Amino acid sequence: MDRKTRFFTFFSAIVGHIFWGFSFLASTRGQQSAHIFVLLSHRFVLAFVLMTMLVLFGAVKLRLKGKRWWLLVLLGVAEPVVYFLGEQYGLLHSTSIFSGVMIAMIPIVSVLAAAPILGEKPTAGQLLFGCVSVAGVVGIGLLTNSSGSLDGIGVIALVIAVCGAAGYTLLGRSISAEFSPFERTYMMMAVGAAVFSAMAVIHTGGNMAVYLQPLQETEYLLSIVFLGVFCSVVCYFMSSYAITHLTVAQETVFANLTTAVSVFAGVVILKEPFSWWGLLFCAMILLGIYGVQRTSPKERKSEE
Repeated sequence: MDRKTRFFTFFSAIVGHIFWGFSFLASTRGQQSAHIFVLLSHRFVLAFVLMTMLVLFGAVKLRLKGKRWWLLVLLGVAEPVVYFLGEQYGLLHSTSIFSGVMIAMIPIVSVLAAAPILGEKPTAGQLLFGCVSVAGVVGIGLLTNSSGSLDGIGVIALVIAVCGAAGYTLLGRSISAEFSPFERTYMMMAVGAAVFSAMAVIHTGGNMAVYLQPLQETEYLLSIVFLGVFCSVVCYFMSSYAITHLTVAQETVFANLTTAVSVFAGVVILKEPFSWWGLLFCAMILLGIYGVQRTSPKERKSEE
């Protein structure tokens, strides 16, 4: 990787996860006005329409002819569909601490799966610093006031969410040479729009007035724009770009940055109580991310 590519790769990974860190604010606001299926439908329909306009106006070209396009469909099923459904039902049927710990397992599961599937064996340093970062996420979860109750559905749903996220990373990495970041992101938005819109129609009983009603609220519209444009189009494109150039161990550890940003947003924007323990755990997350990058092989195997 040359210096320019390396800069844009890490820039994409960092900025993308920073945006995702603020997404919970927009999602929380959006769910005050619409059911989660309606919210997700609006979010991914907007994202799909925007990306389609780029294609129609010639800004970007899709080159899917002769390629294994069904792999892109599987990518979209893994994330956003499987991941979002697992995460949402997991949050409803488990405690906030348990759900936070489970989501923090995504980088570990991804790295362990990447070794036999992609042949990417993490270094000892990557494993060590990866655990430090995950420990920071777990620590933040323990500081959070636990809400909800844990049951079997919640456990299964969160396991599904973890598998969906890991599947997205591994599949996205394996097809990165065949499909561009835009092509991968475009199909993910298309699958998300189709599936969540179908669920929204079922939930509303096909009543378009109910489906469209939240769009009359300015704050809801702002939430959808942020989620659809920045947290979907921009973030997933950046994630796809980063996956193209980074190993699974390098890319997935950035997911923990989302937690640190969420804590920062909660303190600054929502005026949530500040804790020095929280600062320590956020520092552990950042140290872990830095350490994983510093102890990684200099270049991908394919480029050696």
